[in-house]
Amino acid sequence: MLKAHRFLIGRRITQLGLLFLFFGGNYFGWEILTGNYSSAKVFGLIDLTDPFAVLQILFSGFVVATNALIGAGIILIAYSLIFGRAFCSWVCPMNIVVDTAGWLNKKLRFQQKPINNKFVVKLRYYILGLVLLLSTILGFAVFEMISPIGMLHRNIVFGFGTGIISVGVVFLFDMVARPLSFCKNICPLGAFYSLISRPRILKIYHIKENCTNCNKCFAVCPEKQVLKTVGVKSSPITSGECTNCGRCIEVCKDNALKFSIFKK
Repeated sequence: MLKAHRFLIGRRITQLGLLFLFFGGNYFGWEILTGNYSSAKVFGLIDLTDPFAVLQILFSGFVVATNALIGAGIILIAYSLIFGRAFCSWVCPMNIVVDTAGWLNKKLRFQQKPINNKFVVKLRYYILGLVLLLSTILGFAVFEMISPIGMLHRNIVFGFGTGIISVGVVFLFDMVARPLSFCKNICPLGAFYSLISRPRILKIYHIKENCTNCNKCFAVCPEKQVLKTVGVKSSPITSGECTNCGRCIEVCKDNALKFSIFKK
């Protein structure tokens, strides 16, 4: 059981652990991790800043502080060159919400047919461009004001308020209409990390010689399009849309999928 869910357990420990540290920073004065997912400080010394938030601020016409730029650079290097789009599956608290909604969707047998419309599939990238355009026109970081990620953080760390309604809307839509719709089709932050994640060194590798074409990986992958080489040839999953969640590795009984920095 542990082996079959080892990455899922690791992801939940990471996500809940970060929320706990943010909570402790607010209520108990801990300095391990303070702030939020857009701008945080580690041990009161190291600034970590969401590069997409910084990009919105720059587009809005404001000057970004040097420490925020350094913090954004740290995050940008970590995800683009090492971990890929791991923020979405290992850090973002909304991942717990949409995964739970998707699980209930299957249990209650709601609509599960995937959306193949090209516009809908690429919608998050259009929303990303729209967010930057509106930030320029309105003069503030638009997504930071309406982000369910930030609202979920504030409701858990500072107490529940009206912001939880938007989180509930995402949960209900993903549960009843389309599983993972928020992450796959709407979230501009996920689109941003998809664009910068292709150069990463940590990838999932497919070994064709071990593959029996059981397609279990396709059944669990939140971004099925990234698995286009599975069963075809031995190769790394190079798409920036891969979240490195590891779910495909967990369900593969053929040892045909593995995490690796180098090909072998």
